[in-house]
Amino acid sequence: MNMHTRPEAVSRFPVMQPGGEDDRLRNRDLLPAERQDWGWYDYLSFWMSDVHSVGGYVTAGNLFTLGLPSGLVFAALLAGVLIVNVLCNLVAVPSQRTGTPFPVVCRMSFGVLGANIPALIRGVIAVCWYGIQTWLASNALVVLALRLVPGLTPWAEVRLHGMLGLSAVGWGAFALLWLVQAAIFWRGIETIRRFIELAGPAVYAVMIALDLYLLHRVGWRHFSLQISGVGAPLHGGTLVWTGVNAVALVVSYFSGPMLNFGDFARYGRGVSDIRRGNFWGLPFNFVGFSALTICTIALTAPAFGHVMIDPVETVAHIDSLTAVIFGMLTFIIATAGINIVANFVSASFDFSNLSPRHISLRGGGMIAAAGSILIMPWKLYGSPHLMHLTLDVLATFIGPLFGILVCDYYIVRRRQVDVAALYTTSPQGCYWYRNGINPAAVVALLIAVLVGSAGVFIPALSALSGFAWFMGCLTGGGSYLALMKLARGS
Repeated sequence: MNMHTRPEAVSRFPVMQPGGEDDRLRNRDLLPAERQDWGWYDYLSFWMSDVHSVGGYVTAGNLFTLGLPSGLVFAALLAGVLIVNVLCNLVAVPSQRTGTPFPVVCRMSFGVLGANIPALIRGVIAVCWYGIQTWLASNALVVLALRLVPGLTPWAEVRLHGMLGLSAVGWGAFALLWLVQAAIFWRGIETIRRFIELAGPAVYAVMIALDLYLLHRVGWRHFSLQISGVGAPLHGGTLVWTGVNAVALVVSYFSGPMLNFGDFARYGRGVSDIRRGNFWGLPFNFVGFSALTICTIALTAPAFGHVMIDPVETVAHIDSLTAVIFGMLTFIIATAGINIVANFVSASFDFSNLSPRHISLRGGGMIAAAGSILIMPWKLYGSPHLMHLTLDVLATFIGPLFGILVCDYYIVRRRQVDVAALYTTSPQGCYWYRNGINPAAVVALLIAVLVGSAGVFIPALSALSGFAWFMGCLTGGGSYLALMKLARGS
């Protein structure tokens, strides 16, 4: 990874400093990136941190609860991540070309003031994911604490020493990890950059070691990729439909970092570097991680007597205390990596955009960190059913925003952007629309959210619940194009 700024990696954008009547649209963090020096390996590391987490492992493992065979689970993971790769390449271009983060790019479609709507939505979603990932990683810390200090076991019981659904030890682990992540974020984007370079590869080493340990324990003759006992076996059309739902679930899982990928694409040297990094970080890397995940889950049954879809539980069953310590710390570091890059940074830009004069990037991050406690994430991801519901609800809002942003840039704007106009409240600005808000984008968003929500909350349409992101994206983009055409009178 490139640790030093290259001399040629200078900003290609108009020099705009904070100050003046339009400070409500700008601060140093929201202005075009001063340097664009991220190469392809930086994006590979970004996705490695994103993929190699407890959340990614658990999401993949939960596909088995649908009753899918191992081969179809692997195919669904691959198909889903290929879709994510294409969509990330699309959303990266406007941010790389303008050097601006997601909420500023949204000013093109929603208006310079209306962009606060998608910024707030994405910020809240980032807070939810930040809390979920912090809680998942804190579980590893709880297991580690109990192995080191068995006397804490009573304090890990919610019914004995719990509050709001989390035990005393759980609260301590959550708070400690919360503080560590906040400290890393506070050091700035370069510290984050170095951190994700370490976090992603470390998980590969641990998972390979874990698989070798499990193979040594059960022997090759007892190893099989056929995983049973997790979900009821499916057949015929039901099997195919469930497989398609699994693909949609993978897209929904990545929909958050996919939407705000521009927050990092803005630092890219060029679109080709981003696409190359995305290829190695998504399809290629994700296939490797998924293969290790499936092997690990398959080995847990002969090794421990039942299937385990949580890597924390798997590592906790290892006899060696040293191995448990190393494994747990690695999962904690890896999950903190995805949390910082995919959720902390995103929420920081989003909340900063709401009031640039008063909320800096660091201030936005602290708002996100505080919100992650209030949502009580252990209630959002505590079971396969809750996991699917959480992903569907979040995708209901993310899909429309993605559809509107992409359709606006590629079809309405035809890739033409006035960077200076993104930072002015002048009524003559091309992104002023009506009082700073584009009614077409707002109406399209409302229509798409209603359509996506129907499949999630109306029982008769429950078969479509897994497709909330796709329904919202297509409806949002289509509605936006129709309304913009109507507004222009053509």
